[in-house]
Amino acid sequence: MGIVKISDQMHESLRVASQALSRSINAQAEHWMRIGLLAELYPDLDHRELCRLLIRAEQAGGLDLASAAAGQLDAASGRPAGHAKGMQ
Repeated sequence: MGIVKISDQMHESLRVASQALSRSINAQAEHWMRIGLLAELYPDLDHRELCRLLIRAEQAGGLDLASAAAGQLDAASGRPAGHAKGMQ
């Protein structure tokens, strides 16, 4: 675990969003980071599709961010590319 410094404005945005969405500030920040990471890796997917990807990955045992960061996550199944088990 590490410490990430963010601006006061970003922290306030996190606070507001976390309260509105019933998440902790840390959970909200992590959600935004996951969405941002996937959006950079898969620019052809919209927000709805990225959220579906996160849900499928969670159902399959969790999102492997190392594989996602390496660009090895299969956008259709939410699992690392080449993984035999797919989610429908």
